Amino acid sequence: MSTYRRPPIDAPVFRDTDGQVIDYGNRWFDHPPEETYSVVTHPDRFAPLHAIGDALIAHLQENYDVETDEGEQTALDLLTSARAEVVRAVRIRPNDPACASLTFVFTAFPGIFLHAGLLHDFHLPVCGCDACDSTWSEEADALEHLVLAVAAGQYREGLGQDSSWVDIAVTYPGGASSGWSNAQDIPVARLRAAQPLLRTVSDGWAAWPRQTTA
Repeated sequence: MSTYRRPPIDAPVFRDTDGQVIDYGNRWFDHPPEETYSVVTHPDRFAPLHAIGDALIAHLQENYDVETDEGEQTALDLLTSARAEVVRAVRIRPNDPACASLTFVFTAFPGIFLHAGLLHDFHLPVCGCDACDSTWSEEADALEHLVLAVAAGQYREGLGQDSSWVDIAVTYPGGASSGWSNAQDIPVARLRAAQPLLRTVSDGWAAWPRQTTA
């Protein structure tokens, strides 16, 4: 099994009106200016995320026992519509129902919406506005860590009391992250369909089976 390596990236460079390179990720030493909220000056700074997504999909296909579904209809895996035009959607399904599937939805923003398991979507970038000041490399780190953690069986989903919320937890080599989402935001039919399977993986989704060679 090969180790995932980030592909070479020709990172875009952007300049301000004075011709100075914009140092994304280090722009604000205190609070961002009010006028930077909900403003995205250079969304194309996140374009490398598409190359990262392509590389992750190729890695999963080459190293794990999976099936791939590609097409516009796979974007329907998302619990909510993508915030930008969908340009590609790829679902990676392990050939073991105890494993969480992953659906990569590439958007024209550019960015990636990642549907993991049954009841959660991850948005990369989470926002992308000038105030957030995130960088493509930070978002790529998050995407890579998340995808590899799911494949390693380090992802858990569960329904809270009275099925009123969804708990998620991801364990990474350097620690763990957890959170929750309101189950009322999930279509009732999908919530009901997920309940029986989530009971069978209450300790977490299993690690993906690896490819076998003849």
